[in-house]
Amino acid sequence: MTHSAILDNVKKRNPNEPEFLQAAEEVIASVLPVLEKNPEFARLKLLERMLEPERLISFRVTWLDDRGEVQVNRGYRVQMNSAIGPYKGGLRFHPTVTPSVLKFLAFEQVFKNALTGIPMGGGKGGSDFDPKGKSDNEVMKFCQAFMGELARHIGHRLDVPAGDIGVGGREIGFLFGAYKKIRNEFTGVLTGKGIGWGGSLIRTEATGYGLIYFAENMLQNVGSSTKGKTCLVSGSGNVSQYAIEKIIQLGGKAITASDSNGVVVDEAGITMEKLEFLKELKNNRRGRIKEYADKYKCTYLSIDAKAEYNPLWNIKADCAFPCATQNEINAKDAGNLVKNGVKLLAEGANMPTTIDGINIVLDNGVMYAPGKASNAGGVATSGLEMTQNYMGSNWTREEVDAKLVGIMKDIHDTSLAAAKEYGSPGNYMAGANIAGFIKVAKAMQAQGVI
Repeated sequence: MTHSAILDNVKKRNPNEPEFLQAAEEVIASVLPVLEKNPEFARLKLLERMLEPERLISFRVTWLDDRGEVQVNRGYRVQMNSAIGPYKGGLRFHPTVTPSVLKFLAFEQVFKNALTGIPMGGGKGGSDFDPKGKSDNEVMKFCQAFMGELARHIGHRLDVPAGDIGVGGREIGFLFGAYKKIRNEFTGVLTGKGIGWGGSLIRTEATGYGLIYFAENMLQNVGSSTKGKTCLVSGSGNVSQYAIEKIIQLGGKAITASDSNGVVVDEAGITMEKLEFLKELKNNRRGRIKEYADKYKCTYLSIDAKAEYNPLWNIKADCAFPCATQNEINAKDAGNLVKNGVKLLAEGANMPTTIDGINIVLDNGVMYAPGKASNAGGVATSGLEMTQNYMGSNWTREEVDAKLVGIMKDIHDTSLAAAKEYGSPGNYMAGANIAGFIKVAKAMQAQGVI
């Protein structure tokens, strides 16, 4: 079946799901050479089967707010593919959560998890609940109500959720406590748990650290390094914070951070001291990024969601790390990155670059790493947390970090090798899609038509 025939079929089956269709289109284009070389994969319709969730669970979540009023939210879990291991993927609490968003994330997760080398399938879940502005008590009440339904669909050898946007350590704690009470057992059913009750060291830092480890591999592959590079980082949450931290540790200079309101441009570079303020601002006080600009007397640029480009991507730099959300870099932004001399774009968020944007950076010789490869450090360390839970032991910080460094190098090398083998040398997007697809396809082929 041709690229257009497969894509047309997916569009017909999934109308009004733009995020999922965008993710599907990118993968379909990449793996067609694999189907041509392996006609058995095409005959068994392995790609078509991967594009269909094994299970999509939707449920009502009702809870009482602090005023005693009943609130009603929607909860979801997309169990996409379990060919190589238990479903694994985060929970997102945000008003923008829809089945389309979760299907795209779950589909990406299948490939990302396959690339880590750890036996994990792909899933994703969440709710349209917004934790912003809610009290700890309200968040707890919601998490308990949400887990009241989710608990019957997950398990430490079945489906192991983690955090994502809107689901941090606080939420994971409430969710885990509710699961433990409902099931009356203490198992590693969630990752991102606290140290001392099943969590892994480095898990908090893993996505941001892994992103920069991956970029360092990309740069070393062309005889360069992070040292001395000026870097643009979007977002100011967990991924952004630890990407900035690792950039500083490797001798680079991060000059930006952002939130939904605006961007700070610190030309002097974000230092460890400034980063600690940023962490306190965002993690504890949940304040706005403008406070950073006011404190350190640096440039603040407002973000207009309706504008044709984001000012963050229109700054002279060497490397760009989008760590905020999907589709934050469009064609105009990509053109600005090229114009301003950016030579490397590695994704910390999931699908932060539109297809048009990706094509522009690739056509202009910018090294581009898709999120399913470059931000896989988070789920890789979740996999290491699962392994520690299975063993009933805890590894040291140094042990986990060393394993993370090794995993990111393996993903880098595997992606490059797959791209070369299938006629797209140097194309990390094609390589990551192909390597992930082949691993899952072979497992599905071995297990029969189920």
